[in-house]
Amino acid sequence: MPCPPASEAAESAYLIPFVCEGLAQLMPSRFYNKVQDLHHRAGASTANPLLAYTLIKRLQSDWLNVVYSTEASENTQALKNGYKKVEKDLPLFEDLQGAARALMRLQDVYALNVKGLVKGVFQRASGTDLPEIYSPGQLFSLSADDCFLVGKVAYDMEDYYHSIAWLEEAVSLFRLSYGDWNTEDEGSLEDALDHLAFSYFKAGNISYALSLSREFLRYDPTNRRVARNVLKYERLLVEHPESATAEVGLQRPNVTHLQTRDLYEELCQTLGSQPTQYQIPALHCSYETNDSPYLILQPVKRELIRLQPFVALYHDFVSDLEAEKIKGLAAPWLQRSVVASGEKQQKAEYRISKSAWLKDTVDPVIVSLDRRLAALTGLNIRPPYAEYLQVVNYGLGGHYEPHFDHATSKTSPLYRMKSGNRLATVMVYLSSVEAGGSTAFIYANFSVPVVKNAALFWWNLHRNGTGNGDTLHAGCPVLAGNKWVANKWIHEHGQEFRRRCSPNPED
Repeated sequence: MPCPPASEAAESAYLIPFVCEGLAQLMPSRFYNKVQDLHHRAGASTANPLLAYTLIKRLQSDWLNVVYSTEASENTQALKNGYKKVEKDLPLFEDLQGAARALMRLQDVYALNVKGLVKGVFQRASGTDLPEIYSPGQLFSLSADDCFLVGKVAYDMEDYYHSIAWLEEAVSLFRLSYGDWNTEDEGSLEDALDHLAFSYFKAGNISYALSLSREFLRYDPTNRRVARNVLKYERLLVEHPESATAEVGLQRPNVTHLQTRDLYEELCQTLGSQPTQYQIPALHCSYETNDSPYLILQPVKRELIRLQPFVALYHDFVSDLEAEKIKGLAAPWLQRSVVASGEKQQKAEYRISKSAWLKDTVDPVIVSLDRRLAALTGLNIRPPYAEYLQVVNYGLGGHYEPHFDHATSKTSPLYRMKSGNRLATVMVYLSSVEAGGSTAFIYANFSVPVVKNAALFWWNLHRNGTGNGDTLHAGCPVLAGNKWVANKWIHEHGQEFRRRCSPNPED
Protein backbone atom coordinates (compact mmCIF):
# COMPACT_ATOMS: atom_id res chain seq x y z
CA MET A 1 0.00 0.00 0.00
CA PRO A 2 1.30 3.53 -0.75
CA CYS A 3 2.66 5.46 2.22
CA PRO A 4 0.44 8.33 3.42
CA PRO A 5 1.70 11.66 4.78
CA ALA A 6 2.16 11.78 8.55
CA SER A 7 -1.08 12.21 10.49
CA GLU A 8 -1.92 14.10 13.67
CA ALA A 9 -4.97 13.56 15.84
CA ALA A 10 -6.56 15.68 18.57
CA GLU A 11 -9.95 15.88 20.21
CA SER A 12 -12.36 18.33 18.62
CA ALA A 13 -13.65 21.15 20.79
CA TYR A 14 -15.65 24.30 20.53
CA LEU A 15 -14.36 27.87 20.90
CA ILE A 16 -16.21 31.12 21.45
CA PRO A 17 -14.26 33.48 19.16
CA PHE A 18 -12.39 36.17 21.02
CA VAL A 19 -9.91 38.97 20.37
CA CYS A 20 -6.43 38.78 21.91
CA GLU A 21 -4.71 41.94 22.99
CA GLY A 22 -1.04 42.83 23.09
CA LEU A 23 -0.07 41.40 19.70
CA ALA A 24 1.84 44.45 18.55
CA GLN A 25 4.60 43.98 21.11
CA LEU A 26 5.24 40.38 20.10
CA MET A 27 4.71 39.81 16.39
CA PRO A 28 6.72 40.73 13.32
CA SER A 29 4.98 43.74 11.76
CA ARG A 30 3.75 41.99 8.60
CA PHE A 31 1.98 39.22 10.52
CA TYR A 32 0.65 41.66 13.11
CA ASN A 33 -0.92 43.75 10.35
CA LYS A 34 -2.48 40.60 8.94
CA VAL A 35 -4.15 39.78 12.26
CA GLN A 36 -5.18 43.40 12.83
CA ASP A 37 -6.93 43.40 9.47
CA LEU A 38 -9.04 40.47 10.67
CA HIS A 39 -10.01 42.38 13.83
CA HIS A 40 -11.03 45.46 11.86
CA ARG A 41 -13.16 43.36 9.51
CA ALA A 42 -14.74 41.42 12.34
CA GLY A 43 -15.69 44.54 14.27
CA ALA A 44 -17.27 43.73 17.62
CA SER A 45 -18.03 40.10 16.67
CA THR A 46 -17.02 37.38 14.27
CA ALA A 47 -20.43 36.70 12.73
CA ASN A 48 -18.94 35.57 9.42
CA PRO A 49 -17.80 31.96 9.99
CA LEU A 50 -14.91 32.38 7.56
CA LEU A 51 -13.61 35.31 9.61
CA ALA A 52 -14.07 33.39 12.86
CA TYR A 53 -12.19 30.35 11.55
CA THR A 54 -9.38 32.48 10.13
CA LEU A 55 -8.95 34.48 13.34
CA ILE A 56 -8.68 31.26 15.36
CA LYS A 57 -6.11 29.95 12.89
CA ARG A 58 -4.05 33.16 12.99
CA LEU A 59 -3.92 33.05 16.79
CA GLN A 60 -3.13 29.34 16.94
CA SER A 61 -1.03 27.65 14.27
CA ASP A 62 -0.02 30.78 12.32
CA TRP A 63 1.34 32.62 15.35
CA LEU A 64 3.20 29.53 16.57
CA ASN A 65 4.83 29.17 13.16
CA VAL A 66 5.95 32.82 13.34
CA VAL A 67 7.30 32.47 16.89
CA TYR A 68 9.45 29.46 15.98
CA SER A 69 10.50 30.67 12.54
CA THR A 70 13.83 31.95 11.29
CA GLU A 71 12.13 35.28 10.59
CA ALA A 72 12.03 35.81 14.35
CA SER A 73 15.69 34.92 14.85
CA GLU A 74 16.78 38.44 15.80
CA ASN A 75 14.57 38.56 18.92
CA THR A 76 13.60 34.90 19.28
CA GLN A 77 13.71 34.76 23.07
CA ALA A 78 11.69 37.93 23.56
CA LEU A 79 9.08 36.69 21.10
CA LYS A 80 8.84 33.30 22.83
CA ASN A 81 8.62 34.89 26.27
CA GLY A 82 5.89 37.22 25.10
CA TYR A 83 3.98 34.33 23.56
CA LYS A 84 4.17 32.34 26.81
CA LYS A 85 2.57 35.24 28.70
CA VAL A 86 -0.60 35.16 26.59
CA GLU A 87 -0.58 31.48 25.58
CA LYS A 88 -3.25 30.53 28.13
CA ASP A 89 -5.67 32.99 26.50
CA LEU A 90 -5.07 31.75 22.96
CA PRO A 91 -6.99 29.05 21.09
CA LEU A 92 -5.76 25.48 21.43
CA PHE A 93 -5.07 23.22 18.48
CA GLU A 94 -8.27 21.33 19.26
CA ASP A 95 -10.14 24.65 19.01
CA LEU A 96 -8.71 25.12 15.54
CA GLN A 97 -9.73 21.59 14.61
CA GLY A 98 -13.23 22.31 15.91
CA ALA A 99 -13.44 25.45 13.76
CA ALA A 100 -12.36 23.51 10.66
CA ARG A 101 -14.95 20.83 11.38
CA ALA A 102 -17.54 23.58 11.80
CA LEU A 103 -16.85 24.86 8.28
CA MET A 104 -17.35 21.34 6.93
CA ARG A 105 -20.59 21.03 8.91
CA LEU A 106 -21.90 24.29 7.45
CA GLN A 107 -20.84 23.13 3.98
CA ASP A 108 -22.92 19.96 4.39
CA VAL A 109 -26.03 21.12 6.23
CA TYR A 110 -26.57 24.23 4.11
CA ALA A 111 -25.41 22.62 0.81
CA LEU A 112 -22.70 25.23 0.29
CA ASN A 113 -20.27 25.22 -2.60
CA VAL A 114 -16.64 24.94 -1.42
CA LYS A 115 -15.30 26.99 -4.32
CA GLY A 116 -17.71 29.76 -3.35
CA LEU A 117 -16.78 29.56 0.32
CA VAL A 118 -13.09 29.96 -0.52
CA LYS A 119 -13.98 33.21 -2.31
CA GLY A 120 -16.12 34.36 0.62
CA VAL A 121 -19.43 33.68 -1.13
CA PHE A 122 -22.09 31.52 0.53
CA GLN A 123 -23.60 30.06 -2.62
CA ARG A 124 -25.50 26.79 -2.83
CA ALA A 125 -23.95 23.73 -4.42
CA SER A 126 -24.94 23.02 -8.02
CA GLY A 127 -28.06 20.95 -8.44
CA THR A 128 -29.90 22.56 -5.53
CA ASP A 129 -32.83 24.91 -5.96
CA LEU A 130 -32.46 26.72 -2.66
CA PRO A 131 -32.68 30.44 -1.83
CA GLU A 132 -29.62 32.44 -0.85
CA ILE A 133 -29.03 31.89 2.84
CA TYR A 134 -26.40 34.46 3.83
CA SER A 135 -24.80 37.43 2.14
CA PRO A 136 -22.03 39.04 4.24
CA GLY A 137 -21.59 42.78 4.01
CA GLN A 138 -17.96 42.31 3.05
CA LEU A 139 -16.44 39.38 1.19
CA PHE A 140 -13.59 37.60 2.92
CA SER A 141 -11.67 34.96 0.99
CA LEU A 142 -9.54 32.13 2.36
CA SER A 143 -5.87 31.60 1.63
CA ALA A 144 -4.29 28.43 0.28
CA ASP A 145 -3.05 27.58 3.76
CA ASP A 146 -6.50 28.18 5.27
CA CYS A 147 -7.94 25.64 2.81
CA PHE A 148 -5.08 23.23 3.44
CA LEU A 149 -5.76 23.11 7.15
CA VAL A 150 -9.47 22.30 6.68
CA GLY A 151 -8.52 19.56 4.22
CA LYS A 152 -5.84 18.26 6.59
CA VAL A 153 -8.32 18.02 9.48
CA ALA A 154 -10.67 16.00 7.25
CA TYR A 155 -7.73 13.88 6.05
CA ASP A 156 -6.69 13.06 9.62
CA MET A 157 -10.25 11.80 10.26
CA GLU A 158 -10.01 9.64 7.11
CA ASP A 159 -12.83 11.75 5.69
CA TYR A 160 -11.76 11.86 2.06
CA TYR A 161 -15.10 13.30 0.90
CA HIS A 162 -14.20 16.61 2.54
CA SER A 163 -10.41 16.41 2.30
CA ILE A 164 -10.53 16.18 -1.50
CA ALA A 165 -12.83 19.21 -1.89
CA TRP A 166 -10.74 21.46 0.38
CA LEU A 167 -7.31 20.20 -0.71
CA GLU A 168 -8.28 20.76 -4.36
CA GLU A 169 -8.79 24.44 -3.52
CA ALA A 170 -5.55 24.54 -1.54
CA VAL A 171 -3.59 23.09 -4.46
CA SER A 172 -5.13 25.56 -6.93
CA LEU A 173 -4.26 28.54 -4.73
CA PHE A 174 -0.77 27.27 -3.88
CA ARG A 175 -0.06 26.87 -7.60
CA LEU A 176 -0.97 30.51 -8.21
CA SER A 177 1.33 31.77 -5.47
CA TYR A 178 4.13 29.23 -5.80
CA GLY A 179 7.42 30.73 -4.67
CA ASP A 180 5.75 33.31 -2.38
CA TRP A 181 5.90 31.35 0.86
CA ASN A 182 4.65 32.98 4.08
CA THR A 183 6.34 32.33 7.42
CA GLU A 184 3.06 31.62 9.16
CA ASP A 185 1.87 29.01 6.67
CA GLU A 186 1.46 25.47 7.94
CA GLY A 187 1.47 23.86 4.51
CA SER A 188 2.89 24.25 1.03
CA LEU A 189 2.03 23.17 -2.51
CA GLU A 190 4.01 19.96 -1.95
CA ASP A 191 2.10 19.21 1.28
CA ALA A 192 -1.26 19.83 -0.39
CA LEU A 193 -0.36 17.66 -3.41
CA ASP A 194 0.87 14.91 -1.10
CA HIS A 195 -2.34 14.78 0.98
CA LEU A 196 -4.60 15.21 -2.04
CA ALA A 197 -2.90 12.38 -3.94
CA PHE A 198 -3.34 9.95 -1.07
CA SER A 199 -6.96 11.10 -0.54
CA TYR A 200 -7.72 10.27 -4.18
CA PHE A 201 -5.97 6.91 -3.80
CA LYS A 202 -8.13 6.07 -0.77
CA ALA A 203 -11.19 7.17 -2.74
CA GLY A 204 -10.26 4.76 -5.54
CA ASN A 205 -9.01 7.22 -8.16
CA ILE A 206 -5.52 5.78 -8.69
CA SER A 207 -4.98 7.53 -12.01
CA TYR A 208 -5.38 11.01 -10.54
CA ALA A 209 -3.38 10.05 -7.45
CA LEU A 210 -0.54 9.11 -9.81
CA SER A 211 -0.83 12.42 -11.71
CA LEU A 212 -0.66 14.46 -8.50
CA SER A 213 2.27 12.45 -7.16
CA ARG A 214 4.19 13.03 -10.38
CA GLU A 215 3.53 16.75 -10.08
CA PHE A 216 4.83 16.59 -6.49
CA LEU A 217 8.11 15.06 -7.72
CA ARG A 218 8.63 17.95 -10.11
CA TYR A 219 8.93 20.22 -7.06
CA ASP A 220 10.68 17.71 -4.77
CA PRO A 221 12.38 15.04 -6.90
CA THR A 222 14.39 13.63 -3.97
CA ASN A 223 11.34 12.54 -1.94
CA ARG A 224 11.71 8.76 -1.79
CA ARG A 225 8.32 8.03 -0.20
CA VAL A 226 6.38 9.77 -2.97
CA ALA A 227 8.64 8.17 -5.59
CA ARG A 228 7.75 4.74 -4.17
CA ASN A 229 4.07 5.72 -4.25
CA VAL A 230 4.38 6.58 -7.96
CA LEU A 231 5.80 3.12 -8.68
CA LYS A 232 2.99 1.47 -6.71
CA TYR A 233 0.31 3.51 -8.46
CA GLU A 234 1.78 2.62 -11.84
CA ARG A 235 1.84 -1.07 -10.95
CA LEU A 236 -1.77 -0.96 -9.72
CA LEU A 237 -2.90 0.63 -12.99
CA VAL A 238 -1.14 -2.09 -14.97
CA GLU A 239 -2.74 -4.80 -12.86
CA HIS A 240 -6.16 -3.13 -12.89
CA PRO A 241 -6.41 -1.03 -16.08
CA GLU A 242 -10.16 -0.55 -15.60
CA SER A 243 -9.46 1.65 -12.55
CA ALA A 244 -7.84 4.28 -14.79
CA THR A 245 -11.23 5.33 -16.16
CA ALA A 246 -13.45 4.31 -13.25
CA GLU A 247 -15.87 6.93 -11.97
CA VAL A 248 -15.39 7.46 -8.25
CA GLY A 249 -18.50 8.42 -6.30
CA LEU A 250 -17.48 9.69 -2.89
CA GLN A 251 -20.04 9.14 -0.16
CA ARG A 252 -20.35 11.83 2.47
CA PRO A 253 -19.61 10.30 5.90
CA ASN A 254 -22.36 10.08 8.50
CA VAL A 255 -20.19 10.32 11.61
CA THR A 256 -23.06 10.32 14.10
CA HIS A 257 -25.09 7.71 12.15
CA LEU A 258 -28.03 10.09 11.98
CA GLN A 259 -31.03 8.31 10.42
CA THR A 260 -33.01 11.51 9.84
CA ARG A 261 -30.10 13.48 8.36
CA ASP A 262 -31.71 14.33 5.02
CA LEU A 263 -34.95 15.59 6.58
CA TYR A 264 -33.07 17.49 9.27
CA GLU A 265 -30.86 19.28 6.74
CA GLU A 266 -33.81 20.07 4.47
CA LEU A 267 -35.59 21.77 7.38
CA CYS A 268 -32.46 23.75 8.23
CA GLN A 269 -32.19 24.90 4.61
CA THR A 270 -35.80 25.73 3.83
CA LEU A 271 -37.62 26.29 7.16
CA GLY A 272 -39.81 23.28 6.43
CA SER A 273 -43.55 23.43 5.91
CA GLN A 274 -44.68 26.16 8.25
CA PRO A 275 -48.39 26.69 7.55
CA THR A 276 -49.75 30.21 7.41
CA GLN A 277 -52.91 31.49 9.03
CA TYR A 278 -55.07 31.29 5.91
CA GLN A 279 -54.14 27.61 5.50
CA ILE A 280 -54.96 26.60 9.09
CA PRO A 281 -57.18 29.19 10.81
CA ALA A 282 -56.53 27.62 14.23
CA LEU A 283 -52.97 28.90 14.03
CA HIS A 284 -53.21 32.53 15.06
CA CYS A 285 -51.70 35.25 17.23
CA SER A 286 -53.28 36.42 20.47
CA TYR A 287 -52.71 38.13 23.79
CA GLU A 288 -52.85 35.58 26.63
CA THR A 289 -53.12 35.87 30.41
CA ASN A 290 -53.45 32.13 31.16
CA ASP A 291 -55.79 33.17 33.99
CA SER A 292 -52.77 34.46 35.88
CA PRO A 293 -53.05 37.71 37.88
CA TYR A 294 -49.38 38.28 37.03
CA LEU A 295 -50.25 38.63 33.32
CA ILE A 296 -53.47 40.65 33.55
CA LEU A 297 -51.82 44.04 33.05
CA GLN A 298 -49.16 42.74 30.68
CA PRO A 299 -50.43 39.71 28.74
CA VAL A 300 -47.99 37.66 26.70
CA LYS A 301 -48.02 37.76 22.89
CA ARG A 302 -48.60 34.21 21.72
CA GLU A 303 -48.15 32.90 18.18
CA LEU A 304 -49.45 29.36 17.71
CA ILE A 305 -46.91 27.57 15.51
CA ARG A 306 -48.32 24.04 15.57
CA LEU A 307 -51.15 22.13 17.20
CA GLN A 308 -49.62 18.63 16.94
CA PRO A 309 -47.25 18.74 18.60
CA PHE A 310 -48.39 21.83 20.46
CA VAL A 311 -45.73 24.50 19.86
CA ALA A 312 -46.19 28.19 20.64
CA LEU A 313 -43.87 31.19 20.32
CA TYR A 314 -44.25 33.99 22.89
CA HIS A 315 -42.85 37.22 21.49
CA ASP A 316 -40.98 39.81 23.61
CA PHE A 317 -40.95 37.43 26.57
CA VAL A 318 -37.77 39.01 27.94
CA SER A 319 -36.30 42.48 27.45
CA ASP A 320 -32.93 43.30 25.91
CA LEU A 321 -31.59 44.20 29.34
CA GLU A 322 -32.74 40.88 30.83
CA ALA A 323 -31.24 38.91 27.95
CA GLU A 324 -27.87 40.65 28.31
CA LYS A 325 -27.92 40.18 32.08
CA ILE A 326 -28.60 36.43 31.79
CA LYS A 327 -25.82 36.01 29.22
CA GLY A 328 -23.45 37.94 31.45
CA LEU A 329 -24.29 35.78 34.47
CA ALA A 330 -23.71 32.57 32.52
CA ALA A 331 -20.58 33.55 30.56
CA PRO A 332 -17.98 32.89 33.32
CA TRP A 333 -19.39 29.40 33.93
CA LEU A 334 -19.76 28.14 30.35
CA GLN A 335 -18.46 24.64 29.70
CA ARG A 336 -18.72 22.22 26.79
CA SER A 337 -22.27 20.84 26.72
CA VAL A 338 -22.86 17.15 27.45
CA VAL A 339 -25.60 14.68 26.51
CA ALA A 340 -27.18 11.71 28.24
CA SER A 341 -25.60 8.40 27.20
CA GLY A 342 -27.14 5.48 29.08
CA GLU A 343 -26.70 6.28 32.75
CA LYS A 344 -23.87 8.77 32.12
CA GLN A 345 -23.42 12.20 30.60
CA GLN A 346 -20.66 12.87 28.09
CA LYS A 347 -19.51 15.18 25.29
CA ALA A 348 -20.70 14.30 21.81
CA GLU A 349 -19.97 15.44 18.26
CA TYR A 350 -23.69 15.78 17.58
CA ARG A 351 -23.96 18.54 20.18
CA ILE A 352 -21.45 21.39 19.84
CA SER A 353 -22.14 24.23 22.27
CA LYS A 354 -21.25 25.57 25.70
CA SER A 355 -23.66 25.78 28.60
CA ALA A 356 -24.03 26.86 32.21
CA TRP A 357 -26.70 26.36 34.88
CA LEU A 358 -28.09 29.30 36.87
CA LYS A 359 -29.95 28.97 40.17
CA ASP A 360 -32.62 31.50 41.09
CA THR A 361 -30.39 32.66 43.95
CA VAL A 362 -27.80 34.00 41.51
CA ASP A 363 -29.62 37.23 40.66
CA PRO A 364 -33.12 38.77 40.94
CA VAL A 365 -33.45 38.63 37.14
CA ILE A 366 -33.61 34.82 37.37
CA VAL A 367 -36.32 35.04 40.05
CA SER A 368 -38.31 37.40 37.84
CA LEU A 369 -37.91 35.11 34.82
CA ASP A 370 -39.03 32.06 36.83
CA ARG A 371 -42.12 33.91 38.02
CA ARG A 372 -42.98 34.82 34.44
CA LEU A 373 -42.41 31.23 33.27
CA ALA A 374 -44.73 29.92 35.98
CA ALA A 375 -47.43 32.38 34.93
CA LEU A 376 -46.99 31.54 31.25
CA THR A 377 -47.13 27.76 31.65
CA GLY A 378 -49.39 27.48 34.71
CA LEU A 379 -46.95 24.85 36.00
CA ASN A 380 -44.98 24.41 39.21
CA ILE A 381 -41.39 25.33 38.34
CA ARG A 382 -39.88 25.25 41.83
CA PRO A 383 -37.08 22.70 42.34
CA PRO A 384 -37.21 19.72 42.17
CA TYR A 385 -40.24 20.01 39.86
CA ALA A 386 -38.20 21.91 37.30
CA GLU A 387 -34.51 22.10 36.49
CA TYR A 388 -32.39 25.17 37.00
CA LEU A 389 -32.14 27.56 34.07
CA GLN A 390 -29.68 26.28 31.49
CA VAL A 391 -28.00 28.96 29.35
CA VAL A 392 -26.47 27.71 26.11
CA ASN A 393 -24.15 29.42 23.63
CA TYR A 394 -23.86 28.15 20.05
CA GLY A 395 -21.00 29.85 18.22
CA LEU A 396 -19.19 28.97 14.99
CA GLY A 397 -21.15 26.05 13.49
CA GLY A 398 -22.71 25.28 16.88
CA HIS A 399 -25.55 22.78 16.61
CA TYR A 400 -27.53 20.00 18.29
CA GLU A 401 -28.61 17.16 16.02
CA PRO A 402 -32.13 15.63 16.33
CA HIS A 403 -32.97 14.57 19.87
CA PHE A 404 -35.76 14.40 22.42
CA ASP A 405 -35.74 16.60 25.51
CA HIS A 406 -37.61 13.91 27.48
CA ALA A 407 -35.93 10.69 28.57
CA THR A 408 -36.56 7.66 26.37
CA SER A 409 -35.04 5.20 28.85
CA LYS A 410 -35.72 4.62 32.54
CA THR A 411 -31.95 4.57 33.16
CA SER A 412 -31.59 8.17 31.96
CA PRO A 413 -29.79 10.61 34.30
CA LEU A 414 -32.93 12.81 34.07
CA TYR A 415 -34.64 10.55 36.62
CA ARG A 416 -32.04 11.32 39.29
CA MET A 417 -34.12 14.35 40.29
CA LYS A 418 -36.85 11.87 41.30
CA SER A 419 -39.47 14.17 39.80
CA GLY A 420 -40.41 12.16 36.73
CA ASN A 421 -39.71 12.85 33.11
CA ARG A 422 -39.45 16.21 31.36
CA LEU A 423 -43.04 17.27 30.77
CA ALA A 424 -42.47 20.56 28.95
CA THR A 425 -39.73 22.74 27.47
CA VAL A 426 -39.44 26.52 27.39
CA MET A 427 -36.57 27.84 25.27
CA VAL A 428 -35.90 31.57 25.41
CA TYR A 429 -33.90 33.13 22.56
CA LEU A 430 -31.46 35.57 24.17
CA SER A 431 -29.92 36.78 20.91
CA SER A 432 -30.50 36.99 17.19
CA VAL A 433 -28.35 35.43 14.45
CA GLU A 434 -27.66 36.53 10.90
CA ALA A 435 -28.22 33.09 9.40
CA GLY A 436 -28.92 29.53 10.52
CA GLY A 437 -29.68 28.36 14.04
CA SER A 438 -33.35 27.44 13.50
CA THR A 439 -35.10 24.95 15.76
CA ALA A 440 -36.26 22.11 13.49
CA PHE A 441 -38.99 19.63 14.47
CA ILE A 442 -38.10 16.64 12.35
CA TYR A 443 -41.15 14.37 12.23
CA ALA A 444 -43.59 17.29 12.41
CA ASN A 445 -41.76 18.79 9.39
CA PHE A 446 -41.43 22.43 10.38
CA SER A 447 -38.81 24.70 11.90
CA VAL A 448 -38.78 27.94 13.83
CA PRO A 449 -36.17 30.62 13.10
CA VAL A 450 -34.40 32.42 15.94
CA VAL A 451 -36.54 35.31 17.23
CA LYS A 452 -34.65 37.46 19.72
CA ASN A 453 -36.27 37.76 23.18
CA ALA A 454 -39.05 35.29 22.27
CA ALA A 455 -39.81 32.06 24.17
CA LEU A 456 -40.63 28.80 22.39
CA PHE A 457 -42.85 26.37 24.34
CA TRP A 458 -43.87 22.77 23.69
CA TRP A 459 -45.15 19.71 25.57
CA ASN A 460 -42.74 16.76 25.52
CA LEU A 461 -45.19 14.21 26.94
CA HIS A 462 -48.76 13.23 26.16
CA ARG A 463 -51.26 13.48 29.01
CA ASN A 464 -50.94 9.72 29.58
CA GLY A 465 -47.22 10.20 30.36
CA THR A 466 -45.78 8.73 27.16
CA GLY A 467 -43.30 10.67 25.08
CA ASN A 468 -44.54 12.60 22.07
CA GLY A 469 -42.49 11.33 19.13
CA ASP A 470 -43.35 14.43 17.10
CA THR A 471 -41.19 16.54 19.43
CA LEU A 472 -37.97 15.14 17.96
CA HIS A 473 -36.14 18.40 17.28
CA ALA A 474 -32.74 19.85 16.47
CA GLY A 475 -30.77 23.05 16.74
CA CYS A 476 -29.58 23.79 13.20
CA PRO A 477 -25.94 24.91 12.90
CA VAL A 478 -25.32 28.62 13.36
CA LEU A 479 -24.15 29.83 9.96
CA ALA A 480 -23.49 33.45 10.88
CA GLY A 481 -23.67 34.98 14.32
CA ASN A 482 -23.71 33.87 17.93
CA LYS A 483 -26.81 32.11 19.26
CA TRP A 484 -27.74 32.23 22.95
CA VAL A 485 -30.73 30.43 24.45
CA ALA A 486 -32.01 29.76 27.95
CA ASN A 487 -33.77 26.43 28.55
CA LYS A 488 -36.25 25.63 31.30
CA TRP A 489 -37.28 21.99 31.61
CA ILE A 490 -40.35 21.28 33.70
CA HIS A 491 -40.91 17.77 35.10
CA GLU A 492 -44.03 15.63 35.64
CA HIS A 493 -44.16 15.61 39.43
CA GLY A 494 -45.78 18.63 41.03
CA GLN A 495 -48.08 19.17 38.04
CA GLU A 496 -50.79 16.65 39.01
CA PHE A 497 -53.50 19.31 39.39
CA ARG A 498 -52.05 21.70 36.80
CA ARG A 499 -51.97 19.41 33.79
CA ARG A 500 -54.30 16.51 34.45
CA CYS A 501 -53.71 13.03 33.08
CA SER A 502 -55.76 11.47 30.29
CA PRO A 503 -56.00 7.87 29.07
CA ASN A 504 -56.25 9.17 25.48
CA PRO A 505 -52.80 8.69 23.87
CA GLU A 506 -53.52 11.59 21.50
CA ASP A 507 -53.99 14.18 24.28
